[in-house]
Amino acid sequence: MSLLRTVIGLYLRPVGGTISSSALVGLAEDLGIPAARARTAITRLKKHGLLLPGAGGALALNPAAVPMLERGDRRIFAVRTMRAGEEWMLVSATIPETRRDLRHQLRRRLQFLGAGAVSAGLWILPGHLDAEVEELLDELGARRFATLFRTSDPRPAVPLAEAAETWWDLAALRAEHERFLASVDALDLSAPFAAYVRLLDSWRVLPYVDPGLPAALLPDDWPGARSVQTFERLSMALASDAMAHVRAAVG
Repeated sequence: MSLLRTVIGLYLRPVGGTISSSALVGLAEDLGIPAARARTAITRLKKHGLLLPGAGGALALNPAAVPMLERGDRRIFAVRTMRAGEEWMLVSATIPETRRDLRHQLRRRLQFLGAGAVSAGLWILPGHLDAEVEELLDELGARRFATLFRTSDPRPAVPLAEAAETWWDLAALRAEHERFLASVDALDLSAPFAAYVRLLDSWRVLPYVDPGLPAALLPDDWPGARSVQTFERLSMALASDAMAHVRAAVG
C-alpha cells in the first residue's frame, strides 16, 4: 500500500485529480504489485479516505488530502539544512494529566517533524519549522497548552554538539540514511517510473525525521548530505520520464 500511496501523492494532482481503477492497477503492476493485491490496497485507501468514488466509476483524490500532500511536497522536495547562527525554535507544552492521549500524540508528531527532546515537555527544532509546528498544534487542539520561543543561542550545560546527541537519536537517523542509500543501489534505472516511485517511497520519511541539523553538531562522516545529493540527482534524472509514463497510462 505504501507504493500506491506514493503514486497517488505524486501523480493524481498533475493528471487532474482522478484516475480509472484499471489505470491505477496497471501502474501498480508496473511496480511489480500483482493486480489482486493492488485492488485490495485501493479498497483500503478508499476506506482510509484518501480516495473517493469519482464520475463514471473513476477514483478521485479526496480534496481534504490536498493540503497534507502540499505540505509534504515542501518538506520532501525542498530539503533545508540549518546553517550556523540560524534560529532554533523551542516548544514548551504543559498538558494536563487528564489529556495523556494528547500528550502522546503531540510527542509522537513533534518527533516526526524532527524535534529533539530536551526534557519532558520541552522540544527543540530548527526555526524554519515554525509554521509546521503552529499547524500541528492547531490540528491537535494543543495550542493553548504550548508556549513557543525562538533563540539563536541555546546554552546547555555541555557543548551543544554533545547535547544534540541526547536530544536526537543520531544513531537511528544515521541508520535511516544508510537504509535509503542502500535502497538506491537496488533501483533499476532503465525503468524510470518504477525507479522514481521507489526512490520517493524510500526517501519521503527522511526529510521529516531528520531535521537538517547544522554540520557543526554532526559527526564528520554524517551521511545526510550524501543522501540529499543522491535523491536530488536521481529525482532530476527520472522525474520527467516517469511523468510521461503515467500520462500515457492514464490516457
